[in-house]
Amino acid sequence: MKYKNIREEELKNKVGADWFKAFDTTEIIGNIDFTVLPKQDSLFGRTPLLWAEAKTGNFDVATMFVQLVLTIGKARTFDKTLPPAFLGAFDFKKIAFVPYISIQDIFYLNDFNWNVTPSNHDTKEFKLIKERIEATLNKNSSIYDYQTDEKELKFFIANNIAKATEASKIKIDKNNFIPIYIRWLEIVKPIIDVNWDDLKKANILDSDFYLADLFVDDKDTQKIDDDASIRDNLFVVFQNQGYTIAKENIKQMFDATINIKNREVYQHFWKRYKRPPIKQFQDYIIERRDLLVPQDIRERKGAFFTPRPWVELSQKYLTDVLGENWQDEYYIWDCASGTGNLLVGLTNKYNIWASTLDQADVKVMHERIEHGANLLESHVFQFDFLNDDFSKLPQGLQDIINDPEKRKKLVIYINPPYAEGDNIKGIGRKDIQVSKIHSKYQKIMGKASSEMFAQFFTRIHQEIPNSILAEFSKLKVLQAPNFSDFRGFFKAKLEKLFVVPADTFDNVQGQFPIGFFIWNLNKTEIFEQTIADIYDTKGNFIGEKTVTSYDNSKYISDWLETYSKKISNDYIGHMASVGNDFQNQRMIFVDCEEKQNWKKGGRHTRVTTENLIYASIYFAVRKVIPATWLNDRDQFLYPNDGWKTDTEFQSDCLTYTIFNNNIQSKFGTNYWIPFTENEVNAKEKFESNFMTDFIKGKIKPEKQDDGLFNQENKTNISSKANGVSLQFSEEATDVFDAGRELWRYYHSQKDINVNASLYDIREYFQGRNDKGRMNSKSTDETYTELIGNLRQKLNVLAQKITPKIYEYEFLKQ
Repeated sequence: MKYKNIREEELKNKVGADWFKAFDTTEIIGNIDFTVLPKQDSLFGRTPLLWAEAKTGNFDVATMFVQLVLTIGKARTFDKTLPPAFLGAFDFKKIAFVPYISIQDIFYLNDFNWNVTPSNHDTKEFKLIKERIEATLNKNSSIYDYQTDEKELKFFIANNIAKATEASKIKIDKNNFIPIYIRWLEIVKPIIDVNWDDLKKANILDSDFYLADLFVDDKDTQKIDDDASIRDNLFVVFQNQGYTIAKENIKQMFDATINIKNREVYQHFWKRYKRPPIKQFQDYIIERRDLLVPQDIRERKGAFFTPRPWVELSQKYLTDVLGENWQDEYYIWDCASGTGNLLVGLTNKYNIWASTLDQADVKVMHERIEHGANLLESHVFQFDFLNDDFSKLPQGLQDIINDPEKRKKLVIYINPPYAEGDNIKGIGRKDIQVSKIHSKYQKIMGKASSEMFAQFFTRIHQEIPNSILAEFSKLKVLQAPNFSDFRGFFKAKLEKLFVVPADTFDNVQGQFPIGFFIWNLNKTEIFEQTIADIYDTKGNFIGEKTVTSYDNSKYISDWLETYSKKISNDYIGHMASVGNDFQNQRMIFVDCEEKQNWKKGGRHTRVTTENLIYASIYFAVRKVIPATWLNDRDQFLYPNDGWKTDTEFQSDCLTYTIFNNNIQSKFGTNYWIPFTENEVNAKEKFESNFMTDFIKGKIKPEKQDDGLFNQENKTNISSKANGVSLQFSEEATDVFDAGRELWRYYHSQKDINVNASLYDIREYFQGRNDKGRMNSKSTDETYTELIGNLRQKLNVLAQKITPKIYEYEFLKQ
């Protein structure tokens, strides 16, 4: 057998290399085992060509496809990214393909439980799917043996996968026809060759052209001839590769066909969607054309706080959790609505309520209603959620809140104000703390009480119990130590979560994640861990992230303190640090500044012979993994004991710290020179040879009485424990070799400081600007090459250290 007795990851790599080398098979989409995409982007980005299930055993084809279908259906991957042209399944012997379009209807089954484990072949759901698709697979699948069908397989890939430019299309229903319209406005409307002002005078709107586009088939052929109710309600129809005005009393004013200026853009847009809309929703879309009004659309397109793509996506997730008809079955209250953009796209105005602090915002929403916004004026009102009594609410909303059964069907749907991005003007931290809710619940909220969004959530949890809370907020609600008291009482089931970059929100600064959470307050759960979907700035689904609570955890700062309690007074440097998460990474540095500067905020640790290795581990662990918007709130923890006997890990971390510190000789003796005078051809003797002596095992710590270095403690740090030289890995040795060449080049220059640190060497070659800041580069080409080589070797070392950080549980996976 071609791929027998190998692991699944190796199987996927080999299949990718042997059969799909002309494509990109590196991208991971959700929990799908294997993905094939074209290497080059098209006009609208890359369209997936294949999603496949991989198995290392010898499975029947139907079983593999059923597991793939359940994986896709459970995550609704087809809603997060464009589906592929083909689905596939392969094991060590064979590979099979089936057109996605031939089985896509399975994903629209009513009342089907998609929350089963896809790999459990004994569930009734697994058997039901298998029963439904076996006939389709027998008719539409293509199966190839890697060895006996090699030529046929290559031919299929070259003539089907490679040419699959038209992926399976997204079906249009009542939940997505408005978001599709908003995209249509951006891409299709500008290429329609017409004077929109003239049309507006005749009461023909851009939405009429959109509806004309909807009610054609995939060949742009009109599909309304047999449906009088639809035909009679279209003011514009698509025919002869253009638009024709169909409104009787004005069509003579526009008797010519209205053309499309760029057919390629038009076709690329509509290739993503299956037209016409699903039959059962066609009448609904025509009846609710009032939702597609120009003024309302302008309000949706970015005038307010929550970005439009995240509004659309949040409503998609609510549909996934609450069901296709949730807008008819649930009541919705946005109690921090601003001017109401979070409610855009919702269809049942009789079930929607909106309140805001500012009367001016209420006036704006009332004006929008006059221009067609899908809200009831009596359901939009001024209300200070953090101070006002619920008796001030409209009677209809009071009736819902006061009825335990109706309350279970109430969705509090909000993007509340928080520190970096208030859309309520004039609120600072002092103002935050004076609300009645702050005073009432401060004791149970603890430190979280200083956060306005935490006050919103607290009142909802305590005073509107058993409801659904659908909210945008930071991940600190799940992870931050300051929210531990909050999590102590806020016990609810987190049904769904996606995260996006914070800087996609108006007026939000910083690189951190903002999540959309759907909480079921009717279920009592202590949050421990969840899987969040991740979207990038463009709204593309890029994977999943495990989000964990750190309650009852000890942190890396606790670990460092353990090994820094009893140290000598002969320190060689100072390490500053703040917090235990990635957002404070830039605040971690090693220097040798004067003592009086050591007490300015954060933690300050003297680095001595006794704790040099521990400080270096701390420093490297917190620095080698780049801080990103996604890991910003991840916490570094107290490790397991694995690091204690891993001397290579210890010396790798020491190496990383030696070549990454901010030591400057002008502030005192430089103890951090990692080479002897002979190694770098120094012109004079160094003031200190501490670091090379330490590496060679010549320097031992003062006697400790806490057992840090005795046999029982089982901490194996050879240089300190028994005077044996440290041993370095190949990657660490490469760093020393690169650094040595840099030091030699520096010592060959004139007017140098013989005791120079790496920082001093960089300053010598790069200089400073007129503001006193070190320049980012040098005009000396040799130096540039040498420092570049050193940084490259350090990056390799950082990559080697990274897996150990997870292995020793400094970070949770």
